Amino acid sequence: MEPPEGVLASVWHFICFLPYFIGLLLLGIIKGIIFCPLTCLILTFGNSGIILGLLPVYGVWTYYSVLRAKQVGPVLKLVVCLGIPVLLILWTVVGIVGSVIGGTLYGFLSPIFSTFDAVGEGKTNVFFHCFYDGTWSTIKGSFTVVKDFKDVCFHSYFSVMDDLQKQEPPNGKHYEIRLLLLPGAIIAAGLGLLIDFPVISIVALGKSPYMLFKGWHRLFHDLIGREGPFLETICVPFAGLAILLWPLAVVGAVLGSMVASIFLGAFAGVVVYQESSFWFGLCYIVASLSIYDEYSNDIIAMREGSCFPRPHFRRQADSSKTASQLTTSQMNSFSRPRSLPRSLKNVPSRSLSISFANPMVDLKPLELLDSLFKECQRHGEIMVSEGLITPTDIEDAKSSEGSRVVSIGLPAYCLLQCLLHSAQANSAGILLSDDMTEITPSNRPKDTFFDWFLNPILIMKEQIKAEKLSEEEEEYLGKLVLLCGDPARLKNSNIGSPPESERKRAELDALARRLQGITKSISRYPTYRRHFEILVKTLLKNLAQKNDGSRSSNRTQTIQRSKSAFPALPEIIHRENKQQIQSRITVS
Repeated sequence: MEPPEGVLASVWHFICFLPYFIGLLLLGIIKGIIFCPLTCLILTFGNSGIILGLLPVYGVWTYYSVLRAKQVGPVLKLVVCLGIPVLLILWTVVGIVGSVIGGTLYGFLSPIFSTFDAVGEGKTNVFFHCFYDGTWSTIKGSFTVVKDFKDVCFHSYFSVMDDLQKQEPPNGKHYEIRLLLLPGAIIAAGLGLLIDFPVISIVALGKSPYMLFKGWHRLFHDLIGREGPFLETICVPFAGLAILLWPLAVVGAVLGSMVASIFLGAFAGVVVYQESSFWFGLCYIVASLSIYDEYSNDIIAMREGSCFPRPHFRRQADSSKTASQLTTSQMNSFSRPRSLPRSLKNVPSRSLSISFANPMVDLKPLELLDSLFKECQRHGEIMVSEGLITPTDIEDAKSSEGSRVVSIGLPAYCLLQCLLHSAQANSAGILLSDDMTEITPSNRPKDTFFDWFLNPILIMKEQIKAEKLSEEEEEYLGKLVLLCGDPARLKNSNIGSPPESERKRAELDALARRLQGITKSISRYPTYRRHFEILVKTLLKNLAQKNDGSRSSNRTQTIQRSKSAFPALPEIIHRENKQQIQSRITVS
């Protein structure tokens, strides 16, 4: 559907759009009011019960893990142990308050978005879905959030603590702390909090009206002219909803600035400790105000620069990456372009918009996690049938103890196959198994958490591509990753001979360990454990079917052997009787 041309057409489209939008909004609000209290109760009581129930365990196990940590020196252990009660109190308060706020927002907004989504293009039985969508799905989603939260609190926490206990110190040196610098660092952090929090809060509040009206002006302009998010019909309801929810976005930005000012001010203590200078900490407190002011100006398209000074707070001002330079480079990445290239100056704005006729693939972390476990299921079924994955491996995966073939080895093996496939296809990013979806820096999920895994995986893909592995080496590396380097399993399994070159063997071992480490870090991601439990159930089902099939085939073979013996039975009896008669005649 093409956007209307002319002023009258735009006004008529706006008039026709209002009743349609208001009706959907009122229906969504009614559903949100009904289901918001129930969803809030589920999330609040569920998450709070998990937090309070695990609080004593967290206290004991955190102390035990810190005291047993091999990377931490004795003085640093003492300081960390003194700060553990504060962290536990903050965790409890933030967790419970966050559950209440998150449950309220989720219970109210989820039905509204589901109502608008029900009238999207390609939907059938729209009238029914307008009333039904966002009701039961919101309740189920709240229980899913509680389950994922429980998995993170159980699995991810204890996985991190186990690594803390087992990891050796790098280069044989413990992490230690200099006690003489602690008083100055604590005072600087306190001053940073006292100065940055009120000043940044005032600046954020002062700029919030400009952000509110600037956003509304742009959204209404796009609505009337059918540009930007209003270009396609499928986006009109959501973009209209964005106009109403824009004040909430402004409030969220102000609250986010207030919360960020706490960490921004407290970082002054880190600067004092790193630079061994209280003066540099004071300079950082002033510079942090300028950093925030410039960053916020770039975000809301105000005049560049800041009214606050920015003194140097690092000794090596001309080093490759000081903190101030890093912050400036990050801000510049958010800045608006000063000028467009000549080739784009005369291009109409409509041609720069993205149409749903040729949509840009925007990948989500959960979608990538789903595709990973689909590959795990496919490869896992094959390995169960081949006997590479045993019943003991699956039972160990259920209890999170013993063998790590299913919990770590199988996902790492699927990641390796994806990297090998991408390297062979000469892909610039990560090519998934469907040969159509490619993860690149432009369409990757925008979560910072995802960046922690994408860049190392891309580096590993280039390393694998540079190695130019043969088929035997690829098979050896795959089984090495799958079996987690278990010497007994590697010896008993038919994985082929390792490379003759010790250097090549060491490189493959290092790649396998890195892949297993990345997979172990991914396993701490929310929703991972839920997908993993589904995978284990699927493998158990396939294993049971395999055992039933083998038993039925053995039973059939036994019956066939017994049936084949029946026709020969009279002949055998006759032969035995004849032998007995002959023996009696001989004796007589």
